[in-house]
Amino acid sequence: MTKEIQNINGVPTLMLQAVTDIEGMELVDVRRPEEFNGELGHIDGAVLVTLGPDLESFIAKMDKSKTVLFICRSGMRSANATMFAKQLGFEKVYNMNGGMMLWNQLGFPTKS
Repeated sequence: MTKEIQNINGVPTLMLQAVTDIEGMELVDVRRPEEFNGELGHIDGAVLVTLGPDLESFIAKMDKSKTVLFICRSGMRSANATMFAKQLGFEKVYNMNGGMMLWNQLGFPTKS
C-alpha cells in the first residue's frame, strides 16, 4: 500500500492507514514527557523532543535530507512542528494525521 499524503491547510500530512506507513521515517514526538509515557503511549523508535526551544535546536541540527514524521496527541502541535521544519528548508517532513489518538484507535502498537 502506498502512503497517502495530503496537504491540509498547507501542512503535508500522512493519512495514517497502516503501521507500515511510517517505515523509513524519522519519528519525532513533540509532546511533553508525561504524555509520551502516559496513557496513549508512544511509537517504538520515536524520539521525544518537546515543541518549543528544544525542538527548534533539535531541528537545526537535523539532516535536511531525512524523511521526518512529527507526532503529537491529536495532530495540532505536530502540524506546527512540520511547518517550522519546512520554514527551515526541510522538504520531506510530514505531520501524522490524528496523532497518537488515531494511532491508538487503529489498534497499532505502543510503548509506555
